[in-house]
Amino acid sequence: MKKIEAIIKPFKLDEVKEALQEVGLQGITVIEAKGFGRQKGHTELYRGAEYVVDFLPKVKLEIVLPDDLVDAAIDAIRKAAQTGRIGDGKIFVSTVEEAVRIRTGETGSDAI
Repeated sequence: MKKIEAIIKPFKLDEVKEALQEVGLQGITVIEAKGFGRQKGHTELYRGAEYVVDFLPKVKLEIVLPDDLVDAAIDAIRKAAQTGRIGDGKIFVSTVEEAVRIRTGETGSDAI
């Protein structure tokens, strides 16, 4: 099993969710986040004063899935979240040792 963590722009969430459903994924966790990468935020003007917005709004997706769906899920996220501009986000993949469904006690792939 693998865990995909993707950080994307908030307005791309619906497109990414639909793309993942087309791949066949059933569960997704969405977390509102703030952060910055290479773009280092930006400056804005408010009531004549200029200020720096360091942390930009982002959405973090977490998905645990079987190994055979990883490539399709990554491709779906990348295509749906891409705008071609700086700040589109990142995708991280890590190995999951175990998963347990609390309600039934199922483990491994059965739990996801």
